[in-house]
Amino acid sequence: MNNKQPVLPFWQVWNVSFGFLGVQFGFALQNANVSRILSDLGADLHSLALFWLVAPVMGLIIQPVVGSASDRTWNRLGRRRPYILAGAFAAGLGMILMPNAPLFVTIMAPMLFGALMLALMDASFNVCFQPFRSLVSDMVPASQRNLGYSVQSLLINIGAVIGSILPFVLTNVAGLNNTASPGQVAPSVIWAFYIGATVLLGSVLWTVFRTKEYAPSDYARYKGLQTDSEDKTEKTGFFKLVATMPATMKQLAVVQFFSWFALYIMWVYTMPAITQHIWGVDKQWFDPAFIAAAGSVPADVIAAKGAAGDWVGILFAAYSVFAAVFSVFLARLADTFGRKTVYASSLVLGGLGYISFLISGDISPVHVNLFITDVTVPQGAVNLVFPMIGVGIAWAAILAMPYAMLAGALPADKTGVYMGIFNFTVAIPQIVAGLTAGWILSRVFENTAINIIVVAGVSMLCAAVAVFFVKEKEIHAVASQNTAGELQ
Repeated sequence: MNNKQPVLPFWQVWNVSFGFLGVQFGFALQNANVSRILSDLGADLHSLALFWLVAPVMGLIIQPVVGSASDRTWNRLGRRRPYILAGAFAAGLGMILMPNAPLFVTIMAPMLFGALMLALMDASFNVCFQPFRSLVSDMVPASQRNLGYSVQSLLINIGAVIGSILPFVLTNVAGLNNTASPGQVAPSVIWAFYIGATVLLGSVLWTVFRTKEYAPSDYARYKGLQTDSEDKTEKTGFFKLVATMPATMKQLAVVQFFSWFALYIMWVYTMPAITQHIWGVDKQWFDPAFIAAAGSVPADVIAAKGAAGDWVGILFAAYSVFAAVFSVFLARLADTFGRKTVYASSLVLGGLGYISFLISGDISPVHVNLFITDVTVPQGAVNLVFPMIGVGIAWAAILAMPYAMLAGALPADKTGVYMGIFNFTVAIPQIVAGLTAGWILSRVFENTAINIIVVAGVSMLCAAVAVFFVKEKEIHAVASQNTAGELQ
């Protein structure tokens, strides 16, 4: 009996990961536009961070549960695919409904409805992400792990780039309006979410119907598991798994804390930060009480918010492009200089990128050719593309290095649940940021949002220092590397 896992044709490796493109497409739309949507619906700068809390809370709750459940699921559709499919349909529903929050004003306040749809979307993204990560680990043999990771990284970043710039393209190429009066959502954003939902469902369906998972007996044979491994997975208590997780995972948790604290701040506050600092919009126009007292928002303020919101998509697409390029060289650099050196250096560049937002305040207009269209934006907006190089390099390292440093530590029969547990190190720092960043911004910085971006930079530098306190587990056999390189 052949116990060697079959080598997959290239296009089957592609099919296994193709759904990542759509999920990341939707996730990128969420990251670049949710603060914009909630702000238009009436959220102030302090409450933005609190609304965003639903994202890490959903990850904290859902990923371990779904990971553990998918480890024990075997049915006609497979092991991971039922969860991927269910998550995609729920995420698509949330993406269609969220930008239409004003239509549901007779049921509840639009801002509350928007927050609930954010919770639905992020919960659904987590239901997709966790089994997708495990599916790649299940299906791709050790000899193709580098190929599998390269394809996955490429698809993730393609989805991120297109999702981030889509509202900008719909405005500047398709001609849709990118402005919204208070309580409404810009048409360009609404249609971007419709397109995102379609791409998400289409790409996930492609993976689900073009990938055939292994039968339980074949999977156990290829992974070298005992036939009773499923029973053992069920009997191992969740809290015992947490208590006995590898020491490297615990040390990486410190690095993860400072890294994801910074990323959360970027996703929440880049839009108000550049609107104030570069487009010159006074911070009072982010205060719902002031806007209510004023009676209306000036047309130039509305236009500046729309333009800044579109440019956030350009910046987020830029760091995804730089991340994709850097990820091509990341493995070779890590082999040459060591994982710690490359990881720490990448985080330093990211931290310096955030801090350099401070010196990008030039508001003089400049004409820019973006190939797909020409736009006129402040010079400072163009200057921000350069800090995105450092942010992109840090992002690529954050997506790869922690998991590479955990290589060989996770047993094949508990891959899903351990991936979910490690997601605690992603969710918890975001929760802390959500509870504290808004308070810091309002009480310490008096709603000057550029300063909270600098805090993100300092946090990223702290993460770089923490890298050198991580002790990697030695890898004695390639076959034991059940999870290296397949995580987003």
